[in-house]
Amino acid sequence: MQYRTLGRTGVQVSTLALGAMNFGAIGRTTQDEATAIVDAALEAGINVIDTADMYGHGDSEEMVGKAVAGRRDDIVLATKANMPMDDERNHQGSSRRWLVTELDNSLRRLGVDHVDLYQIHRWDPRTSDEETLSALTDLQRAGKIRYFGSSTFPAYRIVQAQWTAREQHLTRYVTEQPGYSVLQRGIETHVLPVTEEYGLGVLAWSPLASGWLSGAVREGRDITTNRSARLPERFDLTIASNRARLDAVERIARVADDAGLTMIQLALGFVTAHPAVTSAIIGPRTLDHLHSQLAAADTVLSADILDALDAIVPPGTDLAPQEKLDTPPSLLDPSLRRR
Repeated sequence: MQYRTLGRTGVQVSTLALGAMNFGAIGRTTQDEATAIVDAALEAGINVIDTADMYGHGDSEEMVGKAVAGRRDDIVLATKANMPMDDERNHQGSSRRWLVTELDNSLRRLGVDHVDLYQIHRWDPRTSDEETLSALTDLQRAGKIRYFGSSTFPAYRIVQAQWTAREQHLTRYVTEQPGYSVLQRGIETHVLPVTEEYGLGVLAWSPLASGWLSGAVREGRDITTNRSARLPERFDLTIASNRARLDAVERIARVADDAGLTMIQLALGFVTAHPAVTSAIIGPRTLDHLHSQLAAADTVLSADILDALDAIVPPGTDLAPQEKLDTPPSLLDPSLRRR
């Protein structure tokens, strides 16, 4: 396993991080299975576990808490808040009112007295940066969080939050968690240059592109990934962007074969090759999935391989732009641009 410094924090983290989204209802992973995955990941040298309050509506945090009991100090433990937790309108967002309450809920579910990294799951356009950052700064001073970061923020919002922290003398975000893969490279245009400018650690989610780069999605084969059952439109080959992804996958598979690598090794190696990326978050549902992903722990891609991937998906290109989760709200809701 390789290790890198998380932004400018001085904390050393593994280049593969264990994501726990599949623990519980989403991935149908039981507590025993989750504990076995955590055991194997820690044994392999992974020292970052990332979860969120909304994963299984708290189930993932509870399962992670049970799995890490007795070895909390060896783990960089990260969770997130902001997404709706129920139908109550104020049980979501990035207000002080909600973050103070929900952090306590997360700590209770995890069975710990603090988390190492507390992340705002999405930018909340209804809440000012000063409101959110002042609440997070106070929670940090109270010892409940060590650091805090953002997740899937547009580049201009990352910059705005950094400016607000400086102007208001508040603690700043030290990490960003964006989606990134060979098939979704849009963050190379704006987000990654900004994280490098501000010295943010980057924890990249979905490096296997929801299973497209796992080897399970190939021409002429039935698609059986967990995501294909839950989100069939993302794998519908009558949609032009999905057909473009499949064409790219077939070409990427040939690059992997020529290099003597699995698709997973190539995909994860690509993400961790970017100098702005600290860790790639893997989200295995089973031990077999984990072991296939751990095989990429020491993968280093040559310049020739990276050039070949650039020829298939040019830098800064998203093959499925409709799946980006950092689109400004005014582009999605006509009422916000026609007031």
